[in-house]
Amino acid sequence: MSRPFQMVDVFGTTGFTGNPLAVIADAEGLSSAEMLAITRWLNLSETAFLLPPTQAGADYRVRIFTPAHELPFAGHPTLGSCHAWLRAGGRPARGDVAVQECGVGLVDIRIGNTLAFAAPPLLRGGAPTEAEIAEVAEVLRIDRAAICDAQWADNGPGWIAVLLESAEAVLAVEPARHHPRHIDIGIVGPHAPGGDVAFEVRAIFSDGQGGLIEDPVTGSLNASLGQWLFASGRARGGYVAAQGTQLGRTGRVQVTQDATGQVWVGGRTVTLFDGRTTEEQG
Repeated sequence: MSRPFQMVDVFGTTGFTGNPLAVIADAEGLSSAEMLAITRWLNLSETAFLLPPTQAGADYRVRIFTPAHELPFAGHPTLGSCHAWLRAGGRPARGDVAVQECGVGLVDIRIGNTLAFAAPPLLRGGAPTEAEIAEVAEVLRIDRAAICDAQWADNGPGWIAVLLESAEAVLAVEPARHHPRHIDIGIVGPHAPGGDVAFEVRAIFSDGQGGLIEDPVTGSLNASLGQWLFASGRARGGYVAAQGTQLGRTGRVQVTQDATGQVWVGGRTVTLFDGRTTEEQG
């Protein structure tokens, strides 16, 4: 069966500077194994599959896969999927808010000049153990003393976040290329006050075969980092985070907190390629 697809650049400043996402529409009839096989073949960090909603109040449903497994939630696939759904003619029931159904439940996405999703509640928060922090320091190949603070920031992918003293310290990290145990690490450090960007962010995660990969721009991590930075008083109102610098990307993530305390994560989305899949060949 032929299905429409879009290749969406998410969080970039211009085309080809953010995190690419493949969105396969009309994905009914594809099995989980087939979705995983497509994702592995495309070899992007995530591929999203659009489906009719099954929960009341949802406008559409998305299943999100990495080359290793399915995720209950991820940030750049949330914005990219909503962008693709709207571009294909989707009309949200609530007008300026689209409601996405995914593994963590329903996620609101504000529609404006850019899209912004409501950061979902953490599945796991709180302080890591000293052994867990030491493991992160080993993977990042930095001294334990360089980690100013640490927090579980798991909203689906399983992030453990560490704060370094500066953006320069974040950019200087040269992580290991392999680690025997699955681990997802977020690194954040402040830029000097007064600039366009408040924080530098990096995301290091396991690929399922023991390798470690750096993600260009990561919405889920920026969502949970925002919740941590606002709650700890390190950020107020709103800020812009840079990510992907070491990969030659210029990702920019807009993180805000509204009067209710809800954290919103937004950025630029643009379709760079679209077309249709061909029927499978026997």
